Amino acid sequence: MHKLAALLAAASLTLSACSGTAMAAEEAVKAPAAARTAAEGKGLKTAIFAGGCFWGVEAVFSHVKGVTGVVSGYHGGDRRSATYDLVSSGVTDHAEAVKVTYDPAVIRYDQLLRIYFSVVADPTLKNRQGPDVGAQYRSALVPTNAEQSAVAKAYIAQLSKAGLWPRPIVTRIEPMKAFYPAEAYHQDFMLNNPRHGYIVRWDAPKVAALKAMYPGVWRAAFLKDAG
Repeated sequence: MHKLAALLAAASLTLSACSGTAMAAEEAVKAPAAARTAAEGKGLKTAIFAGGCFWGVEAVFSHVKGVTGVVSGYHGGDRRSATYDLVSSGVTDHAEAVKVTYDPAVIRYDQLLRIYFSVVADPTLKNRQGPDVGAQYRSALVPTNAEQSAVAKAYIAQLSKAGLWPRPIVTRIEPMKAFYPAEAYHQDFMLNNPRHGYIVRWDAPKVAALKAMYPGVWRAAFLKDAG
């Protein structure tokens, strides 16, 4: 998370770290089911999602039935620059991201995409989410196989035609590179810090929206120490 934004949130301020103007919480938008469903076969699969601060992305997916692992980390750059201090400064090619391991017999990739676009990230914001600004907070999908890539492209095209948002979708599909787990204190952050100002202001509403929109896949308990 943007360090200044985190400090502002902790102080219960609702100002943008960049503009100093009041900001509304991101609105959840219930996306339609994917017209193309993922045919993934048996066995656990992994996918990588970037959608702003990884605390909230991890928290949402940790509450999804069928998800067996969630790890916050960095994707898009090299090993040397995969540290919080460097990534949060905006000088690397990394995005804050979450690697999700899931069982497609319980939850398919296209269903994870629906959750992502509904409650995780605003797909119309370029290089920012909530109060966090910079390419490290970009909205991006990182498929780990050809089927995921095809499903992601088809779903973005479907959503673009649906016109659910007032602005064009700018979520990127990025080629898979090495994923580097973030520092230990970033893992299970919402579980361990439920009253943190940033969590209360920006991430708890995403988890609440998941429960309200998709009760059929909702898991009440956090998926702790996954991955």
